[in-house]
Amino acid sequence: MADYICLFNKDTLIIKPSKKSPLFLRTIVLLFAMVCGVYICSICIKQIGTVTKMNIQVIGSPSPDTNIGTQLEPQIPILHYPKPETFSRGECTQNPVRFFVILSMQRSGSGWFETLLNSHINVSSNGEIFSAMERRKNISTIIQTLEKVYSLDWFTSASKNECSAAVGFKWMLNQGLIEHHEEIAEYLNHRGISAIFLFRRNLLRRMVSVLANSYDRYAKLLNGTHKSHVHSPIEAAALSSYKPVINSTSLITDLREVGSVAVKALEYFNSTRHIVLYYEDLVTNRTKLKDVQEFLGIPRLKLSSRQVKIHKGPLSDMVKNWNDVNKTLSGTEYESFLRADY
Repeated sequence: MADYICLFNKDTLIIKPSKKSPLFLRTIVLLFAMVCGVYICSICIKQIGTVTKMNIQVIGSPSPDTNIGTQLEPQIPILHYPKPETFSRGECTQNPVRFFVILSMQRSGSGWFETLLNSHINVSSNGEIFSAMERRKNISTIIQTLEKVYSLDWFTSASKNECSAAVGFKWMLNQGLIEHHEEIAEYLNHRGISAIFLFRRNLLRRMVSVLANSYDRYAKLLNGTHKSHVHSPIEAAALSSYKPVINSTSLITDLREVGSVAVKALEYFNSTRHIVLYYEDLVTNRTKLKDVQEFLGIPRLKLSSRQVKIHKGPLSDMVKNWNDVNKTLSGTEYESFLRADY
């Protein structure tokens, strides 16, 4: 805008600037607002990026076109808000639930471990539900059963129902798990279910336990009843009195096959959020139980079990043909099994 000139007399020249246009002022304000907006947006984007890294997914019913397993950080348990059909969660409707499954083999300490978990006020682990053949006859019945468990519509003595904070069960590797591993792994990832692998390092001790338990199914040493787990030292002594005979000819092959099953399971479900535990570590180091509770994202509490260990002491006192077993494994990769005790 051009300035204008005023002449008061011939010796005085005064130049006065014109008044600034409102349009000019508005333009200045607009530019300032734009700069502030860009700055604020840049800060928000950084914060959103940080929150995204820590994001916990909330899952309802699974949708067929979503694979949540690839969206999550491996160490973050997914929160679920299930809506059971058989009861109302009431005041706990807004309380999140974590889903888990214990993957193990028979006589690896899974029963004892599950009682420890169930001693937690917020955990419901529903036992060995696929021991029944009709529930695992094909992948459709397996998925139907899983849906019932994780909708909280599966009831056992361990169910905490409406106020459960973590819900799961134990699943033996020979109960359709390996046979349908592709579909099951996809389901676990899709539903955001965390896997707890529980194995036994000393496969020879596991073998003794398997043989003794199999014998008791028919002998029924405890007053004509069969018990896989006991709650008193007297009952434990009665069951441990039986000393199995181990086939030393096929022993190494049998141990190798059991070990390969565990390796396959870890390979098949490697993409699933998981933790690997060993029975021996749980026995000798109870801080492992804190790791499990942290893995499940539940409050840390002191866990306990009424179960009593059946086979204690050196293996030489538990196997009838110990000399043959000792000779077979000495000098092999399984020699350490002969001496390990806990």
